[in-house]
Amino acid sequence: MTDYNVPEIIELLNTQDECTWIEAKKGSAIDTSIMETVCSYSNEPGLGGGYILLGVEEDENSLFPYYSICGVKEADKVQINLASQCADSFNIPVRPIIETEIINGKVVIKVFINELSPEQKPLFFKRKGLPKGAYRRIGSTDQHCTEDDLRVFYSAQQGSFDATVLNNTDWNDIDESAIDLYRRLRTNTKPNAEELLYSDKELLLSLNCISRGNEPKLTICGLLLFGTKTAQRRCMPMMRVDYIRVPGLRWIEDPDNRFNTIDMRGSLLQLAYRAVDAINSDLPRGFVLNENNIQANTTSGLPYKVLREAVVNALMHRSYRENRPTQIIRYDNRIEIINPGFSLKPEEMLGEPGSETRNQFIAAIFHETDLAETKGSGIRSMRRLMERSHLAPPTFESSRESNHFVARLLLHHFLNEDDLNWLNLFDKYQLNDNQKKALIFVREAEAIDNQTFRQICGVDVLKSSLDLRKMRDDELLEAKGKGRATYYIPGKTFIALTSAPYAESAPVEIDTAPPLDQSAPPLGQSAPVPHLSAPVSVGVLRKELPKDLLTDIDRLKRKCNTEDIQQIIVRLCTIRAFRLQEICLLLGRSKKHTLRQYIQPMMNSQIEYLYKDMENHPAQAYVVIAR
Repeated sequence: MTDYNVPEIIELLNTQDECTWIEAKKGSAIDTSIMETVCSYSNEPGLGGGYILLGVEEDENSLFPYYSICGVKEADKVQINLASQCADSFNIPVRPIIETEIINGKVVIKVFINELSPEQKPLFFKRKGLPKGAYRRIGSTDQHCTEDDLRVFYSAQQGSFDATVLNNTDWNDIDESAIDLYRRLRTNTKPNAEELLYSDKELLLSLNCISRGNEPKLTICGLLLFGTKTAQRRCMPMMRVDYIRVPGLRWIEDPDNRFNTIDMRGSLLQLAYRAVDAINSDLPRGFVLNENNIQANTTSGLPYKVLREAVVNALMHRSYRENRPTQIIRYDNRIEIINPGFSLKPEEMLGEPGSETRNQFIAAIFHETDLAETKGSGIRSMRRLMERSHLAPPTFESSRESNHFVARLLLHHFLNEDDLNWLNLFDKYQLNDNQKKALIFVREAEAIDNQTFRQICGVDVLKSSLDLRKMRDDELLEAKGKGRATYYIPGKTFIALTSAPYAESAPVEIDTAPPLDQSAPPLGQSAPVPHLSAPVSVGVLRKELPKDLLTDIDRLKRKCNTEDIQQIIVRLCTIRAFRLQEICLLLGRSKKHTLRQYIQPMMNSQIEYLYKDMENHPAQAYVVIAR
């Protein structure tokens, strides 16, 4: 993880609020909450550790995150207390990296906690034991571990998950055509490879796709790469690729014309080619003349290698512990690949050399067949190829809370002649190249956040924050949301300078409450599409709710059980899609507390986002997961 000094961490806090790897505390004493953060940083798989900043406080009344230095009065005593508790409180000693900095005459303590190695996990409080004494870092919160979390820790000690043997399989579950495909691909990359001389059984054994013995069983790697479709459906029914064609620019924009989908299952080697061909055949076609200007060849514009790299990365790096399919969603202006499992590599290091592999045996086979590299160069190659084709760079989003990874490919030629002419409208603001790219992106996607800005411009958090802040101050962009949920939409100056047709379609404040005479859809059907209206009051919201639910809401005490409030939220989201602001109004609680304490622990288990493709969507709301 990048080594930040105290001013840089405070700048990050004021930009994105507390997050997965930053926690801010006053630090007057080392209390239980600080030690829980130490435990969660040590345990969270793939996080790499995190910072705790002592001597900093947040202004709760500020509309945007604002952290200032309050200082630690007895710095030596606090450091000794922290080190002692880290050494004595847990089942194994934790050694924090503690540094102090004096800023404006006040002492700030910067603490970095390293992630433990798999064989040392789970870390837990000795007095509480397992599982209650262990914590994980979910978003900006420290969550008690469950029995399922413990299984993740222990299985990590046992080796790669794709090497797990499936006892309800046998040799009859092998697809011989998949073996033939592997041999052909391997011959193309290395004709004299020794394993090509092996028998089928010896070959699969060398690839760790079957177990030893007279009656071999398939491993998860073997099932996914060489298993029959019947065996895959029987053993891992949700392991498939869904190619979804959505009309419009948003998920379920038109409830009456939702989407068309193709469900694909089979050997991953076959599936990679099938998925790429399905997408490529669906892209708009153009023409490229050869150098003699005699013959024209059809082309989709999107480089085939980029598409293949994106699909192969999804199949190779996804979490096969998650019982969810990989989704490839084709919108009118972009392709999104949503994969179960967050990136094991920090977002700021995506595209840098080095690879963090979740499925080492699957990755090795993809590498041997020349479908993928294992050097971490895939994302860098995608960016280079997209830029060479004058397309917008790909963007990536990794969410530990939702446990997914999203790759987005915009089907838009970036900074062509028309774009440059359009940017002349903003000449007097002396924008740099990165800010110009951001304006083009906002024109296409209607919104941008800090993470997307960093990826399309290749800059760090601090640089992107400065560029976005200047554009906000010039009213080219308008900031919405707070902290990590901050995003930007066209501002007053942007709308005034651009063409009338675009100004008319510029995003405005959106409310998800349906008209009072509109009936809510049955559970499992699509939620009503948000419409434009004035902000809703508590009285208007209460008129939508049945009497029994209103009675239960009124009975809620300030200090009631977390489960009681979560159940109320589920019942609300069963009626229709509710925004965070609406939920807080009905429950009488703050946004920050409601999000951390109640909503985040339920995400993707009981409730989910209405707009799955963009967490920071201006009209984001929550719906109950259809069963």
